[in-house]
Amino acid sequence: MTKGEREHAKKHLYKQPGSANWYARFCLRGKQIRETTGTADETEACRVVLVRLDELGADRSGAKKFVGPEQKRIKVQQLLDALRANYEARGKSGARLLSNLKPLEEHFGDYRATELTGADVDRFITHAKQHGRRVVQEVPGKPTKAKPAKDASINRCLQLLRQSYKLALRDGKLTSAPYIQRLSEVGNARQGFFDAPDFYRVLGHLPLYLQDYTLFAYLTGWRAGEIRSLSWLDIDGDTIKLQAIHSKNRTARTIPLAGELAELIERRKAARLVKTTTGTVQTMVQAKHIFHCKGEPVGDFRKAWATACKLAGCPGKLFHDLRRTAVRDMVRSGTPQTVAMSISGHKTASIFQRYSITDTRDQQTALLNRQTYAIEHLTETETVQ
Repeated sequence: MTKGEREHAKKHLYKQPGSANWYARFCLRGKQIRETTGTADETEACRVVLVRLDELGADRSGAKKFVGPEQKRIKVQQLLDALRANYEARGKSGARLLSNLKPLEEHFGDYRATELTGADVDRFITHAKQHGRRVVQEVPGKPTKAKPAKDASINRCLQLLRQSYKLALRDGKLTSAPYIQRLSEVGNARQGFFDAPDFYRVLGHLPLYLQDYTLFAYLTGWRAGEIRSLSWLDIDGDTIKLQAIHSKNRTARTIPLAGELAELIERRKAARLVKTTTGTVQTMVQAKHIFHCKGEPVGDFRKAWATACKLAGCPGKLFHDLRRTAVRDMVRSGTPQTVAMSISGHKTASIFQRYSITDTRDQQTALLNRQTYAIEHLTETETVQ
């Protein structure tokens, strides 16, 4: 540090009452910035000022954004809190969001947002692949139940971490974000289906309040959250309408209540009245939602679902398999693709086709049909000759 540099730096230094440390003041785009140098030594404080002046110069030239003292104080936990609030404001919050946020809070919550690096994210990925996403406290003599996380599960966390930084950049809280990689999910496409016998066995092992809810998914291919949102205001005569706000792709759709679906809604009408206790008085009130548990919307039922699948002899089945099954069965029954898409809510044919054709029985039928065609063609050729 030359004498000239020292004198230039000292012009930016000042003392705050009650503090031994030197403080620095700068000006960036007409706004004054004040921050502590973190030291009471004047020479060291001058070095800090010179570094910050270089950073200001880089910002003015467009090379790199200047990180102010307010940004430096922001922790990753604050970014995650803001993301959670954003999801709640958009009506997208739920048990799955909280489940994916929890590992991020445990691993990165105390990090300063501007100091999180790609290497920190890589260490989280390594830990998750070996010990699971959560931070597990080991108890001597007691084995841990943590299982290695799959790439797709890790990606759900990384996606939320990226979104939290993007939200902070959008709101002007931060000027940069770390590189957060995305793991490959090649070969991880879910292709599970239900055969009718397996489905009805699972249905019989579910709690009563979940049976019609699950049957509705099996018949229509609607997503769990879409079915959960349905209220009696969505019934219009012999049709039921999904509001756009409750649809994943923000598109409303209407389907008729016919056949087994109509019978299901009639059962729900009978189950609409529920008992509530107010002090010592029990009264009957009408549930707002079509599918409910004691008057409240259906909540997280993953444990009940897993138990029912295990008891039915098909462990590992997913509730989302019902969506794939409904689409496949509609196509097999001769329903035109566009009509099936209007019921299930699929927007693109590529996703729809991935659900509807990846089944060995379909492939077996195709091979047998091809064999029959080849034999008939050969016979016709021999006759002509």
